Amino acid sequence: MNATAQSVETEAPRNRMDGKLNVPNILTLTRIAAAPAVVLLMYLVVWYEFVWASPVACVLFALACITDLVDGYIARSQNSITNLGKFLDPLADKLLILSVLIMLVRLDWAPAWVVIIIAAREMTITGMRAVAADEGVVIPADKFGKLKTLVQSLAIGILVWHVPFFGLNLNPLGMVLLYIALALTVFSGANYLRRYYLG
Repeated sequence: MNATAQSVETEAPRNRMDGKLNVPNILTLTRIAAAPAVVLLMYLVVWYEFVWASPVACVLFALACITDLVDGYIARSQNSITNLGKFLDPLADKLLILSVLIMLVRLDWAPAWVVIIIAAREMTITGMRAVAADEGVVIPADKFGKLKTLVQSLAIGILVWHVPFFGLNLNPLGMVLLYIALALTVFSGANYLRRYYLG
């Protein structure tokens, strides 16, 4: 075996690791870590009646949502998109959103049937995208999916806040936004399925 071949064999394993823990992926990992932290803060409201825990959980949830925008921007602008990032990014989004939604049901701050429909949609579209990717077909997020994510995040953030904001009860607004997010969830999910199956 010549020196060049030895060099290639030596460097190949190292190169496969290059860029995996870049800034976008680290931000994604912080979003994953934020999910149990938000849930724990929400539990403190029930266990110890720590009213302050709800606003803190809301702020943490909002910061976690912002990392989704930031890591995507950095990955595209610096051309640092990795296979690990492609796997972790949607996983982090769903872990954060669904865990907080389930906790809202646990606290009786959101109706269970709404969360069930949202969760079913997310699992269906994730499965469809996995099948499409295996066939070499990429189904990017459309404007309805992006709008769904925005309204959904706003609704969840307001419901997590829960306590009065300068004397105003924001929960009704959160519920209205949640129902709008539900409609967008169903519509965008149907649109993804139509694009995949009908082209």
